[in-house]
Amino acid sequence: MILLAALGFFVFTVKTVPFQSMDRSNNWRHPHQSVVGASPPSQFTGAEPEEITINAELRTEVTGGTYGIAILRKMADTGQPYPLIMGNGEVMGSYVITGIQENRSELKQTGAPRSISFTMNLKKVSDVAIGAKGKALLLGAGVVRGLLGV
Repeated sequence: MILLAALGFFVFTVKTVPFQSMDRSNNWRHPHQSVVGASPPSQFTGAEPEEITINAELRTEVTGGTYGIAILRKMADTGQPYPLIMGNGEVMGSYVITGIQENRSELKQTGAPRSISFTMNLKKVSDVAIGAKGKALLLGAGVVRGLLGV
């Protein structure tokens, strides 16, 4: 089994949601103050929460359809943060699912898709909610590393 990543207890593999790319976005706040006769000064007020976008194309012959996406939608419905751990054992932190977009194409005569393009948006939240200073998150990372032999 090729483990790409785990979001909570949902494991991204070739059989569930084999994503092709992951985009990370970081932004920092520098608001400006209007002043007369000079360039506006700015002040650094901190970082915005990191955002991750996972892009995948599912082939129903391989993944079995939309079951994996349905599970991720149920996870999003809870509003709960989930630890994101990459297949190489890298602990990314805790994230909430903020969006899921799905496009079904190559429809069969029954209307069932052969191909499903899928995008999921995640936003980083405090790791403290996952346990005492993220200890549960680090425990989960140890489990994933054990599975990988890393």
